[in-house]
Amino acid sequence: MGSDNLFHRRKAKKTSDLARRRAKRSAYQKILIVCEGEKTEPNYFNELIDYYELNTANVKIDGSCGSSPQSVYEAALELYSKEKKSGDPFDRVFCVFDKDTHTTYVDTVAIISQHKPKKIFQAVKSVPCFEFWLILHFLLITKPYVATGNKSAADCVISDLRQYIPDYEKGDKDVFAPLHSQLVRAIHNSKQV
Repeated sequence: MGSDNLFHRRKAKKTSDLARRRAKRSAYQKILIVCEGEKTEPNYFNELIDYYELNTANVKIDGSCGSSPQSVYEAALELYSKEKKSGDPFDRVFCVFDKDTHTTYVDTVAIISQHKPKKIFQAVKSVPCFEFWLILHFLLITKPYVATGNKSAADCVISDLRQYIPDYEKGDKDVFAPLHSQLVRAIHNSKQV
Protein backbone atom coordinates (compact mmCIF):
# COMPACT_ATOMS: atom_id res chain seq x y z
CA MET A 1 0.00 0.00 0.00
CA GLY A 2 2.71 2.43 0.96
CA SER A 3 4.63 1.73 -2.25
CA ASP A 4 1.52 2.40 -4.40
CA ASN A 5 1.14 5.81 -2.79
CA LEU A 6 4.83 6.55 -3.44
CA PHE A 7 4.37 5.63 -7.12
CA HIS A 8 1.48 8.09 -7.47
CA ARG A 9 3.50 10.88 -5.87
CA ARG A 10 6.39 10.30 -8.26
CA LYS A 11 4.10 10.24 -11.27
CA ALA A 12 2.42 13.47 -10.19
CA LYS A 13 5.79 15.13 -9.75
CA LYS A 14 6.92 13.99 -13.18
CA THR A 15 3.77 15.33 -14.83
CA SER A 16 4.27 18.75 -13.25
CA ASP A 17 7.91 18.74 -14.34
CA LEU A 18 6.81 18.14 -17.92
CA ALA A 19 4.24 20.94 -17.88
CA ARG A 20 5.15 23.96 -19.96
CA ARG A 21 6.49 26.70 -17.74
CA ARG A 22 5.22 30.20 -18.15
CA ALA A 23 7.88 32.69 -19.21
CA LYS A 24 9.03 34.77 -16.28
CA ARG A 25 9.21 38.51 -16.75
CA SER A 26 12.15 40.61 -15.70
CA ALA A 27 11.71 43.57 -13.35
CA TYR A 28 11.49 46.13 -16.16
CA GLN A 29 8.32 47.19 -17.96
CA LYS A 30 6.26 44.99 -20.27
CA ILE A 31 6.33 46.57 -23.72
CA LEU A 32 4.40 46.02 -26.95
CA ILE A 33 5.76 47.28 -30.28
CA VAL A 34 3.31 47.05 -33.18
CA CYS A 35 4.85 47.81 -36.59
CA GLU A 36 3.33 48.41 -39.98
CA GLY A 37 5.96 46.31 -41.68
CA GLU A 38 6.01 42.54 -41.53
CA LYS A 39 9.79 42.27 -41.87
CA THR A 40 11.89 45.46 -41.82
CA GLU A 41 10.78 46.96 -38.52
CA PRO A 42 10.16 43.67 -36.65
CA ASN A 43 13.58 42.40 -37.76
CA TYR A 44 15.22 45.58 -36.47
CA PHE A 45 13.46 45.47 -33.09
CA ASN A 46 14.02 41.73 -32.65
CA GLU A 47 17.72 42.29 -33.32
CA LEU A 48 17.68 45.08 -30.71
CA ILE A 49 16.13 42.66 -28.20
CA ASP A 50 18.80 40.07 -28.97
CA TYR A 51 21.63 42.60 -28.85
CA TYR A 52 20.65 43.95 -25.43
CA GLU A 53 19.60 40.48 -24.23
CA LEU A 54 16.16 41.71 -23.25
CA ASN A 55 13.65 39.24 -21.89
CA THR A 56 11.14 38.31 -24.60
CA ALA A 57 8.52 37.88 -21.88
CA ASN A 58 8.81 41.66 -21.39
CA VAL A 59 8.91 42.79 -25.02
CA LYS A 60 6.48 41.66 -27.73
CA ILE A 61 6.89 42.66 -31.38
CA ASP A 62 3.99 42.38 -33.82
CA GLY A 63 4.10 43.23 -37.51
CA SER A 64 1.03 41.41 -38.77
CA CYS A 65 -1.46 44.26 -38.81
CA GLY A 66 -1.24 45.84 -42.24
CA SER A 67 0.44 49.03 -43.33
CA SER A 68 -1.91 51.88 -42.48
CA PRO A 69 -1.35 53.84 -39.26
CA GLN A 70 -4.97 53.16 -38.31
CA SER A 71 -4.51 49.38 -38.66
CA VAL A 72 -1.35 49.57 -36.52
CA TYR A 73 -3.22 51.40 -33.77
CA GLU A 74 -6.23 49.09 -33.92
CA ALA A 75 -4.01 45.99 -33.70
CA ALA A 76 -2.10 47.52 -30.78
CA LEU A 77 -5.34 48.36 -29.00
CA GLU A 78 -6.64 44.81 -29.50
CA LEU A 79 -3.41 43.23 -28.19
CA TYR A 80 -3.31 45.66 -25.26
CA SER A 81 -6.97 44.93 -24.35
CA LYS A 82 -6.40 41.18 -24.53
CA GLU A 83 -3.42 41.37 -22.14
CA LYS A 84 -5.29 43.74 -19.83
CA LYS A 85 -8.19 41.27 -19.60
CA SER A 86 -5.74 38.50 -18.73
CA GLY A 87 -4.53 40.61 -15.80
CA ASP A 88 -1.04 41.34 -17.16
CA PRO A 89 -1.32 44.50 -19.29
CA PHE A 90 1.48 46.13 -21.21
CA ASP A 91 3.05 49.11 -19.44
CA ARG A 92 3.91 50.82 -22.74
CA VAL A 93 2.59 50.36 -26.29
CA PHE A 94 4.51 51.75 -29.26
CA CYS A 95 2.75 52.09 -32.61
CA VAL A 96 5.46 52.24 -35.30
CA PHE A 97 4.39 53.47 -38.72
CA ASP A 98 5.53 55.53 -41.69
CA LYS A 99 3.90 58.68 -42.92
CA ASP A 100 4.26 57.70 -46.58
CA THR A 101 1.01 58.72 -48.28
CA HIS A 102 -1.34 57.19 -45.70
CA THR A 103 -4.63 59.02 -45.47
CA THR A 104 -5.12 57.92 -41.84
CA TYR A 105 -1.74 59.25 -40.64
CA VAL A 106 -2.81 62.60 -39.12
CA ASP A 107 -5.99 61.24 -37.51
CA THR A 108 -4.18 58.23 -36.04
CA VAL A 109 -1.40 60.36 -34.55
CA ALA A 110 -4.09 62.54 -32.93
CA ILE A 111 -6.00 59.52 -31.57
CA ILE A 112 -2.84 57.99 -30.09
CA SER A 113 -1.85 61.29 -28.46
CA GLN A 114 -5.30 61.48 -26.82
CA HIS A 115 -5.37 57.83 -25.69
CA LYS A 116 -6.27 57.31 -22.03
CA PRO A 117 -4.57 56.54 -19.76
CA LYS A 118 -1.81 58.87 -20.90
CA LYS A 119 1.74 57.68 -21.54
CA ILE A 120 0.82 54.09 -22.32
CA PHE A 121 0.32 54.46 -26.10
CA GLN A 122 2.90 56.31 -28.15
CA ALA A 123 3.17 56.88 -31.89
CA VAL A 124 6.65 56.28 -33.30
CA LYS A 125 6.50 58.00 -36.65
CA SER A 126 8.92 57.74 -39.55
CA VAL A 127 8.72 60.50 -42.12
CA PRO A 128 8.64 59.40 -44.83
CA CYS A 129 9.76 55.86 -43.90
CA PHE A 130 11.71 53.70 -41.44
CA GLU A 131 14.85 53.80 -43.57
CA PHE A 132 15.19 57.51 -42.80
CA TRP A 133 16.03 56.44 -39.23
CA LEU A 134 18.82 54.28 -40.64
CA ILE A 135 20.26 57.19 -42.65
CA LEU A 136 20.43 59.24 -39.45
CA HIS A 137 23.05 56.79 -38.17
CA PHE A 138 25.40 58.26 -40.77
CA LEU A 139 24.53 61.94 -41.13
CA LEU A 140 22.27 64.78 -40.13
CA ILE A 141 20.00 65.32 -43.10
CA THR A 142 17.01 67.58 -43.55
CA LYS A 143 16.45 66.82 -47.21
CA PRO A 144 12.73 66.76 -48.01
CA TYR A 145 12.00 63.34 -49.50
CA VAL A 146 9.18 63.39 -52.01
CA ALA A 147 8.03 61.13 -54.81
CA THR A 148 9.81 61.86 -58.08
CA GLY A 149 8.93 60.25 -61.39
CA ASN A 150 8.25 56.58 -60.76
CA LYS A 151 10.02 56.56 -57.36
CA SER A 152 8.13 56.98 -54.10
CA ALA A 153 9.57 59.08 -51.27
CA ALA A 154 10.55 55.82 -49.56
CA ASP A 155 12.37 54.64 -52.70
CA CYS A 156 14.34 57.90 -52.69
CA VAL A 157 15.31 57.37 -49.03
CA ILE A 158 16.43 53.81 -49.72
CA SER A 159 18.46 55.02 -52.69
CA ASP A 160 20.31 57.49 -50.42
CA LEU A 161 20.69 54.85 -47.70
CA ARG A 162 22.51 52.60 -50.17
CA GLN A 163 25.35 55.12 -50.22
CA TYR A 164 26.09 53.90 -46.68
CA ILE A 165 24.71 50.34 -46.79
CA PRO A 166 25.22 49.39 -50.46
CA ASP A 167 23.36 46.07 -50.41
CA TYR A 168 20.42 47.23 -48.25
CA GLU A 169 17.00 45.77 -49.09
CA LYS A 170 13.71 46.16 -47.25
CA GLY A 171 13.25 43.27 -44.85
CA ASP A 172 16.98 42.73 -44.38
CA LYS A 173 18.21 41.10 -41.22
CA ASP A 174 21.40 42.01 -39.37
CA VAL A 175 20.84 45.76 -39.59
CA PHE A 176 20.81 46.75 -35.90
CA ALA A 177 24.14 45.30 -34.71
CA PRO A 178 26.30 46.81 -37.48
CA LEU A 179 24.74 50.24 -36.83
CA HIS A 180 24.85 50.03 -33.04
CA SER A 181 28.13 51.95 -32.75
CA GLN A 182 26.40 54.91 -34.45
CA LEU A 183 23.24 54.79 -32.35
CA VAL A 184 24.13 57.82 -30.23
CA ARG A 185 24.71 59.81 -33.43
CA ALA A 186 21.37 58.66 -34.85
CA ILE A 187 19.52 59.72 -31.69
CA HIS A 188 21.28 63.11 -31.73
CA ASN A 189 20.51 63.58 -35.42
CA SER A 190 16.87 62.60 -34.99
CA LYS A 191 16.45 65.20 -32.25
CA GLN A 192 17.99 67.83 -34.51
CA VAL A 193 15.72 66.94 -37.41
